[in-house]
Amino acid sequence: MQRTRAGLGFGLGAYLWWGAFPFYFGLIAMVGPLEVVPWRVATTLIFCVLLVTVTRRWQRVAVILRTPRLLGWFALSALFLYANWQIFIIGVMTGHVLETSLGYFINPLFTILIGVVFRKERLSRLQWIAVIIAGVSVLIAAIAYGSFPWIALGIALSFGLYGAVHKHAGETVDGITGLTIETFATLPVAAVQLGLIAATSGLTAFTFGTGITTLVLFSGIVTAIPLILFGEATRRLPLAHIGFLQFLTPILGFFYGAFVTQEEITTGRWIGFIGVWIALVILIVDMVLQLRRSPTAQVNTAPIPLD
Repeated sequence: MQRTRAGLGFGLGAYLWWGAFPFYFGLIAMVGPLEVVPWRVATTLIFCVLLVTVTRRWQRVAVILRTPRLLGWFALSALFLYANWQIFIIGVMTGHVLETSLGYFINPLFTILIGVVFRKERLSRLQWIAVIIAGVSVLIAAIAYGSFPWIALGIALSFGLYGAVHKHAGETVDGITGLTIETFATLPVAAVQLGLIAATSGLTAFTFGTGITTLVLFSGIVTAIPLILFGEATRRLPLAHIGFLQFLTPILGFFYGAFVTQEEITTGRWIGFIGVWIALVILIVDMVLQLRRSPTAQVNTAPIPLD
């Protein structure tokens, strides 16, 4: 039970933090979306290197680098994460915040599907009810959007696959070590992308003054913190619970798109939004009931050492 509570705490922290991302990256919308992500990768890696050094985790990083199979899984999860970052940034910076929100509404259903089909996780009766309500609500919202939501589907697929692969690779790896490996694996992709931009349109991230420069440089810290929390959550919770917690992120994104950027909200979108809220309440009730029925024995939640 203690392990589950810790997982819930890490998961809530991660998804609430992610929910604030549209606010943050909306402030640097003048920088091209294809340029922001490479800088985000570079600054995230710098922050992770500092954390690994301070917490003395270099031996754990070395173990993964010397284990081809484990390194391969982390490299695959890193590619899905990079794709998710890029699609999300494009959505936010091109005025499609509500579509990114829709993507993160769809994402939990995809995550839950992976957990049930491939990891043989079982859902309770209340969880199945929540899945059905959420599925119908998301379908209504997608239809109401009026056009093919490629940004939404790209976000859902990329982050759903990232969560599944990361959980498979990282259940015995702490969040800081895992994120360090993932950002290291995507650094070549980021470098190539940044080089192409420099050779074509030119780099602009540091030409808008000290304020924008600071926000770009701090994007690494802003990015790393929720991913570390997410890494710790996936070690403690089944994918089904992770999937439902993901509804918190698009709720905040929806509010940003509706009240800050003032995108149009149709009746269908409102129906989908309210339906997902109902599903989330059902999930919370079910999880509270499960915690009350769980044994009171304490479970060790410390990271499993790799050295």
